[in-house]
Amino acid sequence: MNDDQRRRRQSPDRTVAQARRSLDDRNRVVIGVVVVAVLALVVIGGVVWTGSSQDGGLTAPTGVTGINAPVERQDGVVIVGQDDAKATIDVYEDFLCPACARFEKAYGPRIKREVEAGALRVRYHLLPMLVGLSRPEGYSLDSANAALCAADQGKFWEYHEALFASQPREGGPGHTEQELVELGSDLGVTGEQFEQCVRTGRHEGVAKAELAEAKATDFFKGTPTVTVDDRPVDLSDSDWLQDVVEPGRAPVQPSPGG
Repeated sequence: MNDDQRRRRQSPDRTVAQARRSLDDRNRVVIGVVVVAVLALVVIGGVVWTGSSQDGGLTAPTGVTGINAPVERQDGVVIVGQDDAKATIDVYEDFLCPACARFEKAYGPRIKREVEAGALRVRYHLLPMLVGLSRPEGYSLDSANAALCAADQGKFWEYHEALFASQPREGGPGHTEQELVELGSDLGVTGEQFEQCVRTGRHEGVAKAELAEAKATDFFKGTPTVTVDDRPVDLSDSDWLQDVVEPGRAPVQPSPGG
């Protein structure tokens, strides 16, 4: 058999092998896409859903309302709820953190009901942890400062909800200073104090101090983190909030109006 005959005879074999390699490559791509899709589904507290980070403008969510409970800012912490509530939790969040937005979507309404029922008190720590993950950098700090400014004006709950509802994506442009100011106006903040607070970064120092304090603890590993008496809560347990508030008690149900 001469060389030409050998090459012609081997060609079908090579063609089959190449086809198999191509198929294997396609299979690997498909498997990779499936794995990414599975990882994109996040389970928090038994709720499965995907995030909604976006690059659109910052607007107040339709129907957003305040909370019927005391709200007080203490440096970089915003405390929501009655002093004599049966339970107190500390929530550590970053407004650029996608998992924090998912946490708020899953548990925010229930937390609100428990707070308004007098069963829960929440200490919100607004951390500029992902300050380098926006372009330009700084949105985590800007939004934390703005939320603390909103707390000074009695609009923390609404502002907090709006920032997570219109969360920008990591690595993208964060909402601008002007948009943060306009959101306050949309939510009913009047006067110049809020705008001055946002534009001058009045509370940036206390926000940074909260982050440094959180990092110095043994329990803090990232956002979101929830603790009770400095003990981290297992957010993979779908009953964590019920267990914190009052084990064995029926959860507070939504009112007929939502």
